[in-house]
Amino acid sequence: MASGNSSVARRETTGLAPADIKAIQQLKQAVARGEHWYRALLKAVKLWNSTEEDYEGRHYQYLIDNEAFDWLLLAERLCKEISPLIPHQEQINLLFFDQPPLELSKDEFKELIGSAKYQAYLNYLYGVFMERFLILTTVEEIRKRKRTSGVTAEGNSTDEAYHYLYGESEEELARRFRKEKRYPRRRSMNLSELNQFAYWLFKRRLLRSDKSRLASDTKKALLALHQRLEQKNKLNPRASGKVGKAPPQCDSACP
Repeated sequence: MASGNSSVARRETTGLAPADIKAIQQLKQAVARGEHWYRALLKAVKLWNSTEEDYEGRHYQYLIDNEAFDWLLLAERLCKEISPLIPHQEQINLLFFDQPPLELSKDEFKELIGSAKYQAYLNYLYGVFMERFLILTTVEEIRKRKRTSGVTAEGNSTDEAYHYLYGESEEELARRFRKEKRYPRRRSMNLSELNQFAYWLFKRRLLRSDKSRLASDTKKALLALHQRLEQKNKLNPRASGKVGKAPPQCDSACP
């Protein structure tokens, strides 16, 4: 059970826990009386207790390894409860483009969802989102280096990136991950498993790399992300400052 409203409990559910029912009730009531739906939703996120649930034939895993909180997945789940009460385009912008309808400071966002969930959100941001982006950036870097060197046959640049970052091929790592998690062997992973795999890779890299290497790789990924966001904002000036905001600086909240 949660020790307080701001915590993320380690609990598996097939139905709604009392705290989740309260979160949904207060969300609906707040929107009905005129509070902006985005602020009301963030307050509901703070109250939410379950780390995962089955809902409408789908399994939602909000917390990975009791550490990394996918807040947008929970936002998607909560939006289903108030979908008729909120502007459709604003909902699409938030869930698909990470474009909130209100501009909130980091401190405001942290206060609304609670400190514990905010810290777990940072873990997800760096351990899942940025880890995936680091892999992508490393693959592109290897391909660019090969093209510059005149190599016509690129080979498996993805496996080279995995070897560089984690010491083994993607297939070998996926096999180790499934064995450790006791997942059945399959050719592909669902979205929940892919998120868990990314976080598993992140933690493996933390254990294997020295601090200077970790700092260098993180800086490389952040720089590449900023460059992409700048290009995107030039193409779509309305998105500037909203879509795909760069992660805040990592602090003690990160693993």
